[in-house]
Amino acid sequence: MFYLVGLGLFDEKDISLKGLECLKNVDKIYAEFFTSRLFGSSFEAIEDLVGQEIEVLVRGEVEEEHKFIEEAKTANVALITGGDPLIATTHSDFLVQCSKKGIDYEVIHGSSILSSAPAISGLQGYKFGKVTTIPFPDYNFYPKSPYESIEENLKMELHTLVLLDIQAHNDRYMTVNQGLEYLMNIKNDLDREGLITEDTLAMGIARVGSKDVCVKAGKISELIDFD
Repeated sequence: MFYLVGLGLFDEKDISLKGLECLKNVDKIYAEFFTSRLFGSSFEAIEDLVGQEIEVLVRGEVEEEHKFIEEAKTANVALITGGDPLIATTHSDFLVQCSKKGIDYEVIHGSSILSSAPAISGLQGYKFGKVTTIPFPDYNFYPKSPYESIEENLKMELHTLVLLDIQAHNDRYMTVNQGLEYLMNIKNDLDREGLITEDTLAMGIARVGSKDVCVKAGKISELIDFD
């Protein structure tokens, strides 16, 4: 049987009792932390909690090899990840594969930034529009879609939850400052007057789920230099 287990937001203590019971009883545990990770924990801390060794997978093993699914034909195998496991489309595909191969599976959900960030912002949840992600720019890769998504939401008088890119394999984690700089660079590249300016009200949220969570609201010009 295959178990897909979400670990929650910040550290190993965020895992649900159902998830903990599952991980204590499976035959093998794999982990992937490139789509999401627990910034207040480590896989060693999770190993201590569940009493089992955990094999951390690299991106290719998750997206291409899928050995954990093959092993689930004859053993109880769990794949763990930060947040809620079905937020990443890659993980949804695992369930499709299990169905095609006749492998039983169970999803154990975890708390997600998609609900926690809007909640801690104090804004009304039903006033949020399309979610967007700001990626790390690269050679010939500087998409304007994050800016355009925010603009479309503003036209409908909706808030936007903007996720920031992570590249765990390179130990790169985008900050709020970098995300705002990205948006301002796009604004400066546009040949038209955009709806997003340095005076636009924004809110930066960091370390959600921890005791020192940071929530700061203000104009983009104020937040872009806030540490």
